[in-house]
Amino acid sequence: MRKLFLCGRTEAGKTTLTQALKGEDVHYQKTQYVNTWDITIDTPGEYAETKSLAHALGCFSFDSDVVGLLCSADEPYNLFDPAINGVVNRPMIGIITKIDRPNANVPMVENWLREAGCERIFPVNNLTGEGVDDLRDYLMEDRKILNLDEVMENQRKGLRDWA
Repeated sequence: MRKLFLCGRTEAGKTTLTQALKGEDVHYQKTQYVNTWDITIDTPGEYAETKSLAHALGCFSFDSDVVGLLCSADEPYNLFDPAINGVVNRPMIGIITKIDRPNANVPMVENWLREAGCERIFPVNNLTGEGVDDLRDYLMEDRKILNLDEVMENQRKGLRDWA
């Protein structure tokens, strides 16, 4: 399974998603520091919310295979800038949590994540497991290992599939 780096606002559901992906009982646990698990890198929301801590996210992302921008379906605002995928040299996906909330606006959050540059979007409900299997299947997919010539050709074409 590819290792997933989770980045998102406080209480967006990063730790709960980690528990759901591992098949554990889901319970609230405030992340106080960066946790590197076998399948995820779980970061505190304060890192994404605080300018002086945000640079650390870049460092931790290098230990992952996939960068996941995580956003709750009932978010009041967008945390992620448009086209931030340009600073990531890993596949970047979007994960929408809390899709069952009464004031969830999944289409709006999906638009935010697409504008940020996410290649794929996964709406999930960490508590019921809805959508978690799709995300897990994506993380289990084998990626073709490219040789140097293929990497150079894809870069010349402007393709992102070279990492």
